[in-house]
Amino acid sequence: MAAHVQTSAMVGLALVAAVTAGCSGSGSTASKAPPPPGSSSSSHSSAPSNAAPTESNPPGDIPDSQVYVAFGGPGFTVKVPEGWARTQGGGATAFTDKLNTVRIQAAKAATAPTVGSVTNTVVPQLRAQVPKFASPKVSEVTRHAGRVVLLTYQGDSAKDPVTGKVVRDAFERYAFYRSGQEVDLTLSGPVNADNVDPWRIISDSFVWR
Repeated sequence: MAAHVQTSAMVGLALVAAVTAGCSGSGSTASKAPPPPGSSSSSHSSAPSNAAPTESNPPGDIPDSQVYVAFGGPGFTVKVPEGWARTQGGGATAFTDKLNTVRIQAAKAATAPTVGSVTNTVVPQLRAQVPKFASPKVSEVTRHAGRVVLLTYQGDSAKDPVTGKVVRDAFERYAFYRSGQEVDLTLSGPVNADNVDPWRIISDSFVWR
């Protein structure tokens, strides 16, 4: 009888040891850490090769409280943001603040710009001038001054002289025309900046006089 009890106890201990070992092995497998970010399983970026990265929260938003003042050129006026730094060069006048720029250039033109002329002439010129030029789209839109040809595109900004940083910019170029004169109004700022309303205020403020 004593031998039978001793044998049963030994079998019980063996079963407990086996169950414990199985649980220990299962816990080790479940706690295995996932592969670190940047491993071969990470997704590839769809950004243009070598172009400056776009930011999800860029510091280029123009505040709603921005005040605008009239700027007069030969035969036209347009509103520009008050307090922005003004520069002139290459026949153009530019107003800049931080990462945003309003550029105005007037010139004589024999014919009015069209979607075709901007696509075939202006786009190749900008492709040769703007670093990492991409995504050109030409269309006709209506502003307060009437029909206007709009070219939108992207490109890299010039390198910041202090930080060396390059920003990916979005551009809106409006070509206004009347009686042999063309005025090109170019608005630019960081991609993803929320400047839809300020750019509309400026482009809609253009009037011939």
